[in-house]
Amino acid sequence: MEQKLKVGVLGATGMVGQRFVTLLENHPWFELVAVAASPRSAGKTYEEAVGGRWKMKTPMPEAAKKLVVLNVNQVEEVAAQVDFVFSAVDMSKDEIRAIEEAYAKAEVPVVSNNSAHRWTPDVPMMVPELNPEHAEIIPYQRKRLGTKRGFIAVKPNCSIQSYTPALHALREFEPTLVGATTYQAISGAGKTVKDWPEMIDNVIPDIAGEEEKSEQEPLRIWGKIEDGVIKKAEGPLITTQCIRVPVEDGHTAAVFVNFKKKPTKEEIIDRWNNFSGEPQKLNLPSAPKQFIRYMEEDNRPQVHLDRDYEHGMGISLGRLREDTAFDYKFVGLSHNTLRGAAGGAVLSAELLTAKGYITPKNA
Repeated sequence: MEQKLKVGVLGATGMVGQRFVTLLENHPWFELVAVAASPRSAGKTYEEAVGGRWKMKTPMPEAAKKLVVLNVNQVEEVAAQVDFVFSAVDMSKDEIRAIEEAYAKAEVPVVSNNSAHRWTPDVPMMVPELNPEHAEIIPYQRKRLGTKRGFIAVKPNCSIQSYTPALHALREFEPTLVGATTYQAISGAGKTVKDWPEMIDNVIPDIAGEEEKSEQEPLRIWGKIEDGVIKKAEGPLITTQCIRVPVEDGHTAAVFVNFKKKPTKEEIIDRWNNFSGEPQKLNLPSAPKQFIRYMEEDNRPQVHLDRDYEHGMGISLGRLREDTAFDYKFVGLSHNTLRGAAGGAVLSAELLTAKGYITPKNA
């Protein structure tokens, strides 16, 4: 890419916003030029606004420290500086819907980590390896918004990344029924152990709204574009339980699955290890070389050992075996703030850039 695209981060001071800021450091295609947050942070440098709330394990990028935080509500001011934005704002769903649409209508493409627009019928919700074709809905959305450049694209919930890619790679065998229990890290709530001491030596068997997302969002990923909207797939039937566990990063899923055409264990492992998608074909900067890997050891994948596989952008699977009630069961692991959040959004932006949906403003 001859000239880097100028990027802003909305909600830059929060945990996911911080992750975007770290991922954009030295990115080959994108340059961070604007950070925006609530009015109380506006006018301070990014370093001052974050203060002692920096939650990443790596230091704050030097280039970000001196950026002056803009008021996220002053859309035109932010829009004037950027080619597109990542959104990680912490507001009510109605407010998020409104602010993201305001940026899109100001001709700024929005790639969002938020859930507010996941069910807006003409907004693509993408895992780039699984449903890149959903980007083709963008012209319909632009028509509705009355824009030439602006649009909104979102990524799905972090919980589904530990099992949806695994099921996607097996769609030729027609999964019919899926049961999954997810064991979700505390960073998924935007917190660390320091912020949330109640999580030490504890498990909380409820994450508000998470089970519906975990059951329904894969069906939207597998949906089809019809009449200018994305119609969700009718199956498989998915049932889930989502549990918060005292782990910093990394969501684990215990998964059970029935198939219409039951594959052999060897066929399943072959499809997983050889699966690749559009990001791999296009060699996108953040794409894992091998998206899914199967681990033969009985005690893998493990959070500590495996969450950073492929820089946190790959999915690790293990413990595949036949089951007494279902056809098969297995365990999946994904990094919830990389593949499951900011990293997945950066990869989506790379795909949308490669496909010509995100372009320099003056192009």
